[in-house]
Amino acid sequence: MGQVAIVTGASSGIGRALALELAREGYDLGLTARRGDRLESLAVEIRASGTRAEYESADATRRDETHAALAALAERLGPVDLLVANAGIGLGTDALAPNAETLEAEFRVNVFGAFYAIEAVLPAMRERGSGHVVAISSLASHRGLPGAAGYCATKAALTRLVEGMRPDWARAGIGATIVHPGYVRSELTDRNRYRMPLLMETDRGARLIARAIRRRKKVYEFPWRMSLLVRHLVRHLPDRLLASRIRSDKRPAQS
Repeated sequence: MGQVAIVTGASSGIGRALALELAREGYDLGLTARRGDRLESLAVEIRASGTRAEYESADATRRDETHAALAALAERLGPVDLLVANAGIGLGTDALAPNAETLEAEFRVNVFGAFYAIEAVLPAMRERGSGHVVAISSLASHRGLPGAAGYCATKAALTRLVEGMRPDWARAGIGATIVHPGYVRSELTDRNRYRMPLLMETDRGARLIARAIRRRKKVYEFPWRMSLLVRHLVRHLPDRLLASRIRSDKRPAQS
């Protein structure tokens, strides 16, 4: 049997593409997401390549479902060597009409959903003295952006959460990688009605993330030009200039 990887939010986007990429690298795959029909289709595709794949439907915001799903996958596949906490949403934030329910929903998926998955696999990793946790954050974690303040806040929280736990994990033999993608094509970005600089195709993004996992990078940001732009320019732009630039990039929705 090969090493076992579990990917949350595996039904679409980066999660789906990364699951396929990890299967090509020889991992046995455990898949979770809410949409069981899509997970089943992905599992069939992975199995056709000769790799083991199992799936369990679970709502990332429900701790009990997440724990049960990951335990069931480990029971069928074996101990989890790699967890990719990928499930995420972006609902937008209207600063002039703030809605707590929207913000709570983003935090439940993007922060607590990741934490529940980590919480589920970490005891066994600690007992074995090995394992690798990958958190899919975002370059948006570097700066709060008008219209996406909640999403940016959740990704910053996820980054700092894993960053803060990483030293103790390392002493227990557990690796950690925080991934900060730029714009990668997905159902999430397909809903955006504004210009997305350096938008990357999903398969290409998945290959880059898989390479960072192989190299056990502590932090990996891509595309590199977008990373430089965000860290050295966007982070320091005055609020008025940033807001006007984002508004100028807005495009009307297409029917």
